[in-house]
Amino acid sequence: MTSVALLAFLVLATQERVEGPNAISLPSQNPLITQEDTHYSRRQDGRVGARANPREIAQAVAGYDRAAEAPDSAEARWKLARALYFQAAYTGQDAESQEAIYDKARRAGEDAIRILERRARNRGAASFEGRSPADVAAAVVSDRDALPTFFWTGVAWGQWALVSGKMRAARTGAAEKIRDDASIVIALDPEFEEGGGYRILGRLHHQAPKIPFLTFWVSQDRALENLRRAVAVNERNFVNRHFLAEALADGGPAERAEAIRIEESLAADAPSPGHLVEDLSTQEEARKNLLKWKK
Repeated sequence: MTSVALLAFLVLATQERVEGPNAISLPSQNPLITQEDTHYSRRQDGRVGARANPREIAQAVAGYDRAAEAPDSAEARWKLARALYFQAAYTGQDAESQEAIYDKARRAGEDAIRILERRARNRGAASFEGRSPADVAAAVVSDRDALPTFFWTGVAWGQWALVSGKMRAARTGAAEKIRDDASIVIALDPEFEEGGGYRILGRLHHQAPKIPFLTFWVSQDRALENLRRAVAVNERNFVNRHFLAEALADGGPAERAEAIRIEESLAADAPSPGHLVEDLSTQEEARKNLLKWKK
């Protein structure tokens, strides 16, 4: 089972407000979180190929975990979920360890959402329960933690679903959760991190099993639609292209030929120095696909 899924790094690109442009890149007001941000930024140090050395990311996880003891810190929790994702996906964990790490990440993300909800209700908003993604987005639009919280919570649920089993995950409501979190990201900013909301939503439609009365809404057409939108936002993004190729490969001969062209281009491309481990891992997956698809 591939551990490359739903990858994105979060930067607000629009909306002129104090909490808006590049909100999550603003320095943290919590010195403990700032210290662990330094460890997170060093997560590639000592890597061997696409496998990260676990030391720096383990320190970041431990520090964010301590910071998350503060009852009202959504930032500590979404950063914990983000760090746990990297730890599980890129440090050579076995499947059982990955499942436990992703489970912890999704619980941290859900705790962060509850904090956002309390903040929104203090501003006069209604409970998130039963509300549409557009309504939730409107309630949290001024909160600097909103986008990374919903994004990394969706990532954690998606990764947990992959390693725990798609059918089991579908029956726990994981698909609806990921769909709604991605839709909130899109409602807040459709160009968020190079089409990240579209990337998540398209991948979900491609990967989730279609089960009557549970995930009847899953659609290959919606998968391609959203993944093409992500690529239109930024065709240089490795995961945009890789996920589109994998969705196309399930189509007819023309789609499969397009998928091969995309993966060949991706495998030959230069990875981003800032996301080197992640991009190298995506290229490994692309090369594996090419070996299968060209048989």
